[in-house]
Amino acid sequence: MAAASDRVELGSPWEPTRPEPPPTRFHSVHGANIRVDPSGTRATRVESFAHGVCFSREPLAPGQVFLVEIEEKELGWCGHLRLGLTALDPANLVAVPEFSLPDLVSLGHTWVFAITRHHNRVPGEGHPEAEVAGPRRPPTLLVEPYLCIEQFRIPRDRLVGRSRPGLYSHLLDQLYELNVLPPTARRSRLGVLFCPRPDGTADMHIIINGEDMGPSARGLPAAQPLYAVVDLFASTKSVRLVQLEYGLPSLQTLCRLVIQRSVVHRLAIDGLHLPKGLKDFCKYE
Repeated sequence: MAAASDRVELGSPWEPTRPEPPPTRFHSVHGANIRVDPSGTRATRVESFAHGVCFSREPLAPGQVFLVEIEEKELGWCGHLRLGLTALDPANLVAVPEFSLPDLVSLGHTWVFAITRHHNRVPGEGHPEAEVAGPRRPPTLLVEPYLCIEQFRIPRDRLVGRSRPGLYSHLLDQLYELNVLPPTARRSRLGVLFCPRPDGTADMHIIINGEDMGPSARGLPAAQPLYAVVDLFASTKSVRLVQLEYGLPSLQTLCRLVIQRSVVHRLAIDGLHLPKGLKDFCKYE
């Protein structure tokens, strides 16, 4: 287990040279109905609607986003993905609880919420009404290339879900960018992170398609290792991890952005004289 003192803070706008943490992966400890692929980046609930609790392999660094994209949904169940953090080491659990809510939370030192757009916020200090009413949103959600959450600055590009490539993908993508789809729609991207405070505690934030939902919980123990919790509950059947770049974007990412902005829709990428690997990267990422 990584010690708290070994954590690397990242995403700060005034210290862009901070080293990035390792890629996120799912823990080998998970619910009985979960199957994690060999890369550790995809988790699928293979039966029933429960026993779908997953954890991050490593504790998160301050400001690090554990970001998942919903890949598969399953009709016939009532309920959706749940997301949060825990100070419990998954390797030390006698058994993974059937549900994150209320079972895992009842073990203590765990903060998990069902994903909604309006009910996962705690009142702000001195401005309770504004905080509960929702985060202040600019007229156009994606004007800024970075999402700023407390002291951290996170590139917004990969935080936003994208439709499957198709004739109308350029229109469908705008629905994700404006965050008007249900938060647990297929291809939506959901993330969780924590932000330390001067008093030694931390705030937990949940991100839905590039929009910060505000603090979902306060008073988390910032000095303790905090693991991400993802519960593939009910209608949410499969998710994949999405990796973020916190420092300067890579050349590959810059090429992708230039190409994507130069075509009307992603199907047009197939007509470009580019290597197939680069075309696929531009269409699907």
